[in-house]
Amino acid sequence: MSLQILILGGTGDAARLAAGINADPKFSVTTSLAGRTDNPKKLAGKVRVGGFGGIAGLIDYLRESKVDVLVDASHPFAAQIRRHAMAAATKANVPLLRLERAAWAKMRGDRWHEVEDLAEAAKLAPKLGHRAFLTVGRTELASFSGVAGVHFLVRLVDPPSAPLPLADFEIMLERGPFDETEELQLMRVRHIDLVIAKNSGGDATYGKIAAARELKVPVILQRRPALPPGYAPAAMVETAEAAMEWLDRFARD
Repeated sequence: MSLQILILGGTGDAARLAAGINADPKFSVTTSLAGRTDNPKKLAGKVRVGGFGGIAGLIDYLRESKVDVLVDASHPFAAQIRRHAMAAATKANVPLLRLERAAWAKMRGDRWHEVEDLAEAAKLAPKLGHRAFLTVGRTELASFSGVAGVHFLVRLVDPPSAPLPLADFEIMLERGPFDETEELQLMRVRHIDLVIAKNSGGDATYGKIAAARELKVPVILQRRPALPPGYAPAAMVETAEAAMEWLDRFARD
């Protein structure tokens, strides 16, 4: 009988892992998506969309679906999902594997201004630029609602369902990945003099960081949230390949 793997997804790493698991007959994979994107990319294996109803709902799902391993491959800034995954896995006695890509490291020439949260980023923005490339996600834009004197270029995957809470902005609808050449062209044409982003890590959105370095443009970069107290998954890995290797070892034990 195949091992039941539940992936808390929504990232490229989760998609790559689902493809690897689905190709191995030892496993049966289901990826859970929060449903924040209107047209998500097609994933290998089974897919469920929507929340579980908190920790209790996730515990029920793990037990009722007889999940053998829970893989939290959610976004590095999805702090609540991380807490819920740890609590539910512990209560349901299901091993938790955390897949989280490495954060970007500062390189020579980078003009980073690292902040703890986006409220701090909003206060800093008018001091550093007047045409900002804002790439923090649709749900985080309210942090910049009170910023004056900055024109925001906001990149979103889906059209917003309500007016954006910004004083001066334009929207660009695009889905990554974005390479350095594309980002250089964009930032030159739009006269971008500031980038505001989260330290998500990975290659898919690193192009804007590399482009900012090339153009000597400052970057306000939100640090990743600290691990919650008591966070102790069975293992933490940085790539889908490493996660697959861990699952292979688990299946043999």
